[in-house]
Amino acid sequence: MTKKPIRAIEALQEAQKIAFAPFVFQTAVSLRNLGVFEYIFKHQNSGKVTLQSMAEVLSLSEYGLGVLLEMAESSELVVKNESGGFSLTKTGYFLTYDPTVNVNINFTQDVNYKGLFHLEEAITTGKPSGLKELGKWETVYEGLSQLPKHIQKSWFEFDHHYSDPIFNEALQIVFEYKPNHIFDIGGNTGKFALQCLKQSEDTQITIVDLPGQLHKALSNIADAGFKQRVSGYEMDWLAANPSLPKGADLVWMSQFLDCFSEEEIIKILKSCVASIDNKTPVLITETFTDRQKFDNAKFVLEATSLYFTVMANGNSKMYPSTVFETLIDKAGLKIDRDIKLGEFHTMLVCFKK
Repeated sequence: MTKKPIRAIEALQEAQKIAFAPFVFQTAVSLRNLGVFEYIFKHQNSGKVTLQSMAEVLSLSEYGLGVLLEMAESSELVVKNESGGFSLTKTGYFLTYDPTVNVNINFTQDVNYKGLFHLEEAITTGKPSGLKELGKWETVYEGLSQLPKHIQKSWFEFDHHYSDPIFNEALQIVFEYKPNHIFDIGGNTGKFALQCLKQSEDTQITIVDLPGQLHKALSNIADAGFKQRVSGYEMDWLAANPSLPKGADLVWMSQFLDCFSEEEIIKILKSCVASIDNKTPVLITETFTDRQKFDNAKFVLEATSLYFTVMANGNSKMYPSTVFETLIDKAGLKIDRDIKLGEFHTMLVCFKK
Protein backbone atom coordinates (compact mmCIF):
# COMPACT_ATOMS: atom_id res chain seq x y z
CA MET A 1 0.00 0.00 0.00
CA THR A 2 1.31 3.43 -0.99
CA LYS A 3 1.77 5.71 1.99
CA LYS A 4 0.09 9.09 1.97
CA PRO A 5 2.68 11.88 1.60
CA ILE A 6 3.20 14.10 4.63
CA ARG A 7 3.27 17.89 4.66
CA ALA A 8 6.60 19.69 4.29
CA ILE A 9 6.57 20.92 7.90
CA GLU A 10 6.04 17.36 9.12
CA ALA A 11 8.80 16.08 6.86
CA LEU A 12 11.16 18.74 8.23
CA GLN A 13 10.29 17.67 11.77
CA GLU A 14 11.06 14.04 10.92
CA ALA A 15 14.36 15.11 9.36
CA GLN A 16 15.30 16.97 12.54
CA LYS A 17 14.44 13.90 14.61
CA ILE A 18 16.84 11.87 12.50
CA ALA A 19 19.53 14.55 12.79
CA PHE A 20 19.39 14.30 16.59
CA ALA A 21 18.35 10.64 16.87
CA PRO A 22 21.47 9.62 18.87
CA PHE A 23 20.66 12.34 21.44
CA VAL A 24 17.13 10.98 21.87
CA PHE A 25 18.35 7.40 22.13
CA GLN A 26 20.96 8.18 24.77
CA THR A 27 18.43 10.26 26.68
CA ALA A 28 16.05 7.30 26.76
CA VAL A 29 18.82 4.90 27.81
CA SER A 30 19.96 7.24 30.58
CA LEU A 31 16.46 7.82 31.95
CA ARG A 32 15.78 4.09 31.91
CA ASN A 33 19.09 3.07 33.49
CA LEU A 34 18.95 5.79 36.15
CA GLY A 35 15.52 4.57 37.21
CA VAL A 36 13.75 7.80 36.25
CA PHE A 37 11.20 6.24 33.91
CA GLU A 38 10.29 3.60 36.49
CA TYR A 39 10.01 6.15 39.29
CA ILE A 40 7.73 8.38 37.20
CA PHE A 41 5.45 5.49 36.27
CA LYS A 42 5.13 4.25 39.85
CA HIS A 43 4.37 7.68 41.31
CA GLN A 44 2.77 9.66 38.48
CA ASN A 45 -0.75 9.31 39.87
CA SER A 46 0.31 11.23 42.96
CA GLY A 47 0.75 14.36 40.87
CA LYS A 48 3.93 15.17 42.81
CA VAL A 49 6.58 13.76 40.49
CA THR A 50 8.49 16.99 39.99
CA LEU A 51 12.05 17.61 38.86
CA GLN A 52 13.05 18.63 42.37
CA SER A 53 11.47 15.63 44.12
CA MET A 54 12.94 13.14 41.67
CA ALA A 55 16.41 14.69 41.83
CA GLU A 56 16.37 14.34 45.61
CA VAL A 57 15.01 10.79 45.73
CA LEU A 58 17.26 9.47 42.92
CA SER A 59 20.38 11.38 44.08
CA LEU A 60 20.74 13.26 40.79
CA SER A 61 21.49 16.90 40.20
CA GLU A 62 18.56 19.03 39.12
CA TYR A 63 20.66 20.23 36.21
CA GLY A 64 21.48 16.72 34.91
CA LEU A 65 17.98 15.37 35.38
CA GLY A 66 16.53 18.57 33.95
CA VAL A 67 18.31 18.40 30.60
CA LEU A 68 17.30 14.76 30.22
CA LEU A 69 13.64 15.46 30.99
CA GLU A 70 13.55 18.44 28.63
CA MET A 71 14.77 16.24 25.78
CA ALA A 72 12.38 13.47 26.82
CA GLU A 73 9.45 15.89 26.83
CA SER A 74 10.32 17.20 23.37
CA SER A 75 10.63 13.60 22.17
CA GLU A 76 7.21 12.72 23.64
CA LEU A 77 8.59 10.22 26.15
CA VAL A 78 7.25 12.13 29.14
CA VAL A 79 4.56 14.77 29.70
CA LYS A 80 4.77 17.64 32.19
CA ASN A 81 1.58 19.14 33.58
CA GLU A 82 0.96 22.75 34.60
CA SER A 83 2.08 22.02 38.17
CA GLY A 84 5.45 20.64 37.01
CA GLY A 85 4.53 17.00 37.60
CA PHE A 86 5.74 14.38 35.11
CA SER A 87 4.05 11.28 33.72
CA LEU A 88 5.12 8.71 31.14
CA THR A 89 3.69 8.62 27.64
CA LYS A 90 2.87 5.25 26.11
CA THR A 91 6.21 5.40 24.31
CA GLY A 92 8.00 6.01 27.58
CA TYR A 93 6.13 3.10 29.12
CA PHE A 94 7.22 0.69 26.39
CA LEU A 95 10.81 1.91 26.63
CA THR A 96 10.71 0.99 30.30
CA TYR A 97 8.69 -2.20 30.48
CA ASP A 98 8.38 -3.91 27.09
CA PRO A 99 10.75 -6.94 27.05
CA THR A 100 11.37 -6.85 23.29
CA VAL A 101 12.08 -3.11 23.27
CA ASN A 102 14.52 -3.52 26.15
CA VAL A 103 16.35 -6.39 24.48
CA ASN A 104 16.67 -4.21 21.38
CA ILE A 105 17.86 -1.20 23.41
CA ASN A 106 20.56 -3.22 25.13
CA PHE A 107 21.69 -4.78 21.85
CA THR A 108 21.92 -1.35 20.24
CA GLN A 109 23.66 0.30 23.20
CA ASP A 110 26.11 -2.41 24.25
CA VAL A 111 26.90 -4.21 21.00
CA ASN A 112 26.37 -1.73 18.18
CA TYR A 113 26.32 1.91 19.24
CA LYS A 114 30.03 2.74 19.00
CA GLY A 115 30.52 0.54 15.96
CA LEU A 116 27.73 2.15 13.96
CA PHE A 117 29.93 5.23 13.63
CA HIS A 118 31.91 3.16 11.09
CA LEU A 119 28.92 2.14 8.94
CA GLU A 120 29.97 4.18 5.92
CA GLU A 121 33.40 2.57 6.02
CA ALA A 122 31.79 -0.88 6.24
CA ILE A 123 29.66 -0.15 3.18
CA THR A 124 32.64 0.95 1.10
CA THR A 125 35.04 -1.79 2.22
CA GLY A 126 32.74 -4.79 2.66
CA LYS A 127 34.31 -5.35 6.10
CA PRO A 128 32.71 -5.16 9.57
CA SER A 129 34.53 -1.91 10.26
CA GLY A 130 32.75 -1.24 13.55
CA LEU A 131 33.93 -4.49 15.09
CA LYS A 132 37.22 -2.85 16.11
CA GLU A 133 35.23 -1.10 18.84
CA LEU A 134 34.76 -4.52 20.47
CA GLY A 135 37.96 -6.37 19.61
CA LYS A 136 40.47 -7.43 16.98
CA TRP A 137 38.64 -10.20 15.13
CA GLU A 138 37.69 -10.81 11.50
CA THR A 139 34.06 -11.51 12.49
CA VAL A 140 32.12 -11.02 15.71
CA TYR A 141 31.60 -14.78 16.02
CA GLU A 142 35.31 -15.33 16.63
CA GLY A 143 35.12 -13.01 19.61
CA LEU A 144 31.76 -13.87 21.19
CA SER A 145 33.29 -15.96 23.96
CA GLN A 146 35.79 -13.17 24.70
CA LEU A 147 33.46 -10.18 24.84
CA PRO A 148 33.04 -8.28 28.13
CA LYS A 149 30.28 -9.92 30.15
CA HIS A 150 27.71 -7.14 29.80
CA ILE A 151 28.18 -6.99 26.00
CA GLN A 152 28.08 -10.76 25.72
CA LYS A 153 24.89 -10.78 27.81
CA SER A 154 23.18 -8.25 25.54
CA TRP A 155 24.25 -10.15 22.40
CA PHE A 156 22.94 -13.52 23.60
CA GLU A 157 19.74 -12.05 25.05
CA PHE A 158 18.99 -10.47 21.67
CA ASP A 159 19.73 -13.71 19.84
CA HIS A 160 17.74 -15.89 22.25
CA HIS A 161 14.78 -13.52 22.46
CA TYR A 162 14.06 -14.04 18.77
CA SER A 163 14.85 -17.77 18.63
CA ASP A 164 13.73 -19.42 21.88
CA PRO A 165 9.95 -18.82 21.60
CA ILE A 166 9.59 -21.11 18.57
CA PHE A 167 11.60 -24.06 19.97
CA ASN A 168 8.62 -26.02 21.32
CA GLU A 169 6.70 -25.66 18.06
CA ALA A 170 9.81 -26.49 16.04
CA LEU A 171 10.57 -29.60 18.12
CA GLN A 172 7.22 -31.11 17.19
CA ILE A 173 8.28 -30.97 13.55
CA VAL A 174 11.82 -32.19 14.28
CA PHE A 175 10.59 -35.34 15.99
CA GLU A 176 8.07 -36.12 13.26
CA TYR A 177 11.15 -37.41 11.42
CA LYS A 178 12.20 -39.63 14.37
CA PRO A 179 15.89 -38.65 14.21
CA ASN A 180 18.44 -40.73 16.11
CA HIS A 181 21.28 -38.29 15.43
CA ILE A 182 20.78 -34.55 14.94
CA PHE A 183 23.44 -32.17 13.63
CA ASP A 184 22.83 -28.80 15.32
CA ILE A 185 24.74 -26.38 13.09
CA GLY A 186 25.50 -23.10 14.79
CA GLY A 187 24.61 -24.48 18.21
CA ASN A 188 25.22 -21.21 20.06
CA THR A 189 24.94 -21.84 23.82
CA GLY A 190 23.35 -25.28 23.36
CA LYS A 191 19.77 -24.27 24.20
CA PHE A 192 18.15 -26.07 21.28
CA ALA A 193 20.26 -29.17 21.78
CA LEU A 194 19.18 -29.29 25.42
CA GLN A 195 15.52 -29.09 24.42
CA CYS A 196 16.01 -32.05 22.07
CA LEU A 197 17.82 -34.09 24.69
CA LYS A 198 15.09 -33.46 27.24
CA GLN A 199 12.36 -34.47 24.82
CA SER A 200 13.95 -37.72 23.63
CA GLU A 201 15.98 -40.16 25.71
CA ASP A 202 17.49 -41.80 22.63
CA THR A 203 18.55 -38.87 20.46
CA GLN A 204 22.23 -38.07 19.97
CA ILE A 205 23.33 -34.52 19.12
CA THR A 206 26.42 -33.25 17.34
CA ILE A 207 26.87 -29.49 17.74
CA VAL A 208 28.81 -27.85 14.91
CA ASP A 209 30.29 -24.44 15.71
CA LEU A 210 33.41 -22.35 16.20
CA PRO A 211 35.66 -23.48 19.10
CA GLY A 212 34.65 -20.72 21.54
CA GLN A 213 30.91 -21.19 21.17
CA LEU A 214 31.27 -24.96 21.01
CA HIS A 215 33.09 -25.04 24.34
CA LYS A 216 30.36 -22.94 25.95
CA ALA A 217 27.56 -25.12 24.53
CA LEU A 218 29.18 -28.40 25.58
CA SER A 219 29.87 -27.01 29.04
CA ASN A 220 26.24 -25.95 29.46
CA ILE A 221 25.00 -29.36 28.34
CA ALA A 222 27.42 -31.18 30.63
CA ASP A 223 26.20 -29.05 33.54
CA ALA A 224 22.63 -30.12 32.70
CA GLY A 225 23.61 -33.81 32.87
CA PHE A 226 23.48 -34.75 29.18
CA LYS A 227 27.20 -34.99 28.41
CA GLN A 228 27.05 -38.63 27.24
CA ARG A 229 24.68 -37.94 24.35
CA VAL A 230 26.39 -34.88 22.89
CA SER A 231 29.52 -34.42 20.84
CA GLY A 232 31.11 -31.36 19.29
CA TYR A 233 32.54 -30.76 15.84
CA GLU A 234 34.67 -27.64 15.37
CA MET A 235 33.91 -25.85 12.13
CA ASP A 236 34.98 -22.59 10.51
CA TRP A 237 32.54 -22.15 7.63
CA LEU A 238 34.74 -19.45 6.13
CA ALA A 239 37.52 -21.98 5.50
CA ALA A 240 38.20 -22.88 1.88
CA ASN A 241 36.55 -26.31 1.88
CA PRO A 242 34.42 -26.86 4.99
CA SER A 243 33.40 -30.49 5.34
CA LEU A 244 30.78 -32.05 7.58
CA PRO A 245 31.04 -35.64 8.81
CA LYS A 246 28.37 -38.12 7.78
CA GLY A 247 25.85 -39.73 10.10
CA ALA A 248 23.10 -37.15 10.60
CA ASP A 249 19.46 -38.25 10.50
CA LEU A 250 18.43 -34.59 10.59
CA VAL A 251 20.28 -31.30 10.12
CA TRP A 252 19.05 -28.27 12.08
CA MET A 253 19.96 -24.63 11.34
CA SER A 254 18.09 -21.86 13.12
CA GLN A 255 18.89 -18.19 12.50
CA PHE A 256 22.29 -19.37 11.30
CA LEU A 257 22.47 -18.91 7.54
CA ASP A 258 21.62 -15.21 7.76
CA CYS A 259 25.07 -14.80 9.32
CA PHE A 260 26.65 -15.42 5.90
CA SER A 261 26.73 -13.98 2.39
CA GLU A 262 24.78 -15.62 -0.42
CA GLU A 263 27.92 -17.31 -1.76
CA GLU A 264 28.79 -18.60 1.71
CA ILE A 265 25.25 -19.90 2.26
CA ILE A 266 25.52 -21.98 -0.91
CA LYS A 267 28.88 -23.33 0.28
CA ILE A 268 27.41 -24.32 3.65
CA LEU A 269 24.37 -25.98 2.12
CA LYS A 270 26.51 -27.87 -0.39
CA SER A 271 28.56 -29.19 2.51
CA CYS A 272 25.33 -30.42 4.08
CA VAL A 273 24.26 -32.03 0.82
CA ALA A 274 27.59 -33.89 0.58
CA SER A 275 27.17 -35.34 4.07
CA ILE A 276 23.56 -36.61 3.90
CA ASP A 277 21.47 -39.08 1.95
CA ASN A 278 18.13 -38.52 0.20
CA LYS A 279 16.12 -39.31 3.35
CA THR A 280 17.81 -36.80 5.67
CA PRO A 281 15.81 -33.60 6.21
CA VAL A 282 17.60 -30.27 6.45
CA LEU A 283 15.55 -27.85 8.57
CA ILE A 284 16.26 -24.17 7.96
CA THR A 285 14.52 -21.70 10.27
CA GLU A 286 14.74 -17.97 9.57
CA THR A 287 12.94 -14.65 10.05
CA PHE A 288 12.39 -13.53 6.46
CA THR A 289 11.90 -9.83 5.77
CA ASP A 290 9.14 -10.45 3.20
CA ARG A 291 7.06 -12.60 5.56
CA GLN A 292 6.44 -10.19 8.41
CA LYS A 293 2.85 -9.25 9.18
CA PHE A 294 3.74 -5.91 10.75
CA ASP A 295 5.98 -3.12 9.45
CA ASN A 296 7.55 -2.90 12.92
CA ALA A 297 8.94 -6.45 12.62
CA LYS A 298 10.33 -5.73 9.16
CA PHE A 299 11.95 -2.56 10.54
CA VAL A 300 13.71 -4.53 13.30
CA LEU A 301 15.00 -7.09 10.81
CA GLU A 302 16.34 -4.43 8.47
CA ALA A 303 18.09 -2.72 11.39
CA THR A 304 19.60 -6.09 12.24
CA SER A 305 20.96 -6.26 8.68
CA LEU A 306 23.04 -3.17 9.47
CA TYR A 307 24.45 -4.99 12.52
CA PHE A 308 25.68 -7.70 10.16
CA THR A 309 27.14 -5.06 7.87
CA VAL A 310 29.08 -3.01 10.40
CA MET A 311 29.68 -5.39 13.32
CA ALA A 312 29.26 -9.06 12.46
CA ASN A 313 30.92 -9.86 9.14
CA GLY A 314 30.38 -7.10 6.59
CA ASN A 315 28.54 -9.19 4.00
CA SER A 316 25.36 -10.79 5.36
CA LYS A 317 21.85 -9.60 6.22
CA MET A 318 18.31 -10.62 7.01
CA TYR A 319 17.07 -12.04 3.72
CA PRO A 320 13.71 -12.29 1.96
CA SER A 321 12.44 -15.84 1.47
CA THR A 322 12.77 -15.54 -2.31
CA VAL A 323 16.56 -15.30 -2.00
CA PHE A 324 16.71 -18.40 0.19
CA GLU A 325 14.54 -20.35 -2.23
CA THR A 326 17.06 -19.65 -4.99
CA LEU A 327 20.10 -20.47 -2.83
CA ILE A 328 18.58 -23.73 -1.60
CA ASP A 329 17.96 -24.79 -5.19
CA LYS A 330 21.49 -23.86 -6.30
CA ALA A 331 22.96 -25.92 -3.45
CA GLY A 332 21.24 -29.10 -4.60
CA LEU A 333 18.31 -29.14 -2.17
CA LYS A 334 14.57 -28.96 -2.72
CA ILE A 335 11.98 -27.50 -0.36
CA ASP A 336 9.54 -30.17 0.81
CA ARG A 337 7.62 -28.14 3.41
CA ASP A 338 7.24 -24.42 4.03
CA ILE A 339 5.98 -23.90 7.59
CA LYS A 340 5.13 -20.74 9.53
CA LEU A 341 6.41 -20.81 13.12
CA GLY A 342 5.10 -18.34 15.67
CA GLU A 343 4.66 -14.74 14.61
CA PHE A 344 7.96 -14.09 12.82
CA HIS A 345 9.66 -17.34 11.74
CA THR A 346 9.54 -19.69 8.79
CA MET A 347 10.85 -23.26 8.71
CA LEU A 348 11.87 -24.71 5.34
CA VAL A 349 12.17 -28.50 5.40
CA CYS A 350 14.54 -29.48 2.60
CA PHE A 351 15.80 -32.73 1.10
CA LYS A 352 18.59 -33.62 -1.27
CA LYS A 353 17.52 -33.52 -4.92
